[in-house]
Amino acid sequence: MGLALSFKTLFQIARITVPTYLETFGGRLKRENADKRLHEFAQRTIANARIQLDVRGSDGVVTDRSYVYMSNHQSHVDIPVLYATMPSPTVRMVTKKELFRVPFWGRAMKGAGMILVDRSSRDKAIDSLRAAGEQFASGVSVWIAPEGTRSPDGTIGPLKKGGFHLAVETGTPILPVAISGTRHVLPKGTSRMAYDVPVRVIFGAPIEVDGRTIESLMEEVGQFFHDNVADV
Repeated sequence: MGLALSFKTLFQIARITVPTYLETFGGRLKRENADKRLHEFAQRTIANARIQLDVRGSDGVVTDRSYVYMSNHQSHVDIPVLYATMPSPTVRMVTKKELFRVPFWGRAMKGAGMILVDRSSRDKAIDSLRAAGEQFASGVSVWIAPEGTRSPDGTIGPLKKGGFHLAVETGTPILPVAISGTRHVLPKGTSRMAYDVPVRVIFGAPIEVDGRTIESLMEEVGQFFHDNVADV
């Protein structure tokens, strides 16, 4: 059986979008309010789909510093799964510019501090990510999926360099995350979520970036994905 992405899902999205939009429009949006709504949205989505969540490694993450969280990407369900499990109190995601054009939703995303990435060219994409560097100074972590798109079969795709440039240029450690099973909850190209699917999330150790090359970091993160992503 499946849970249609209709009333129930739209209602959960509206619960975070409407108040966030109104507070943004009125200049009253506080970071802690956005954090709370994102976490509650994630928890409700997981509960509604009865996802069988197995989380490993999160208790070893020090939360008084910022990270560039990097995960593989299997499904739109990665978003609530990660917002329910990432140990850092404030995490904002990097997302394509097209979503910022959606009425109400785009304004709410911008107000909450989500990061627009312009994929029309490599240089624009890197410039977009550099603008995210200001987030780290205020204690915010950033989540990015370096594959850039969802994998339809769980295979790890080529990693893009933008997020690695962001980490190196700001001196922010990379925290790799391996997600398994979300593609069975909501496969790419579908609009129904399956119930009772096991999903596993593994948090790796932070990777310090000082003195590292982009290529060596990409290789290490890619190897982490290959070693830890599996059908569960």
